[in-house]
Amino acid sequence: MSVTDLETTTGVTVGRVDEIPLGEGRTFVAAGTQVAVFRLRDGSLHATQAACPHAGGPLADGQTDVNVLVCPLHQYAYRWSDGAATTGAFAILVFPVREVDGAIVVEV
Repeated sequence: MSVTDLETTTGVTVGRVDEIPLGEGRTFVAAGTQVAVFRLRDGSLHATQAACPHAGGPLADGQTDVNVLVCPLHQYAYRWSDGAATTGAFAILVFPVREVDGAIVVEV
């Protein structure tokens, strides 16, 4: 397999889009890494690390809008675009995610 093949075949299927109701998140395991995948009300998908770096809160249970994810424990807000905390706290990891024929594919 060439380097080009590796670059074009990245991503792990973690579940089906219809497993996540609009406006909610779910935790999955992708290549041994726990990830939180969100399906916003507009249907877009986002993926982050599963636990908040502040206190280990379950990010999949957080509140979302088009710009940020809010941790359910202490209301730390993180931007979808880069994982940065709006309060200056530690950032979270964000992962590329896409839908392929109804499947959720996350790059970790």
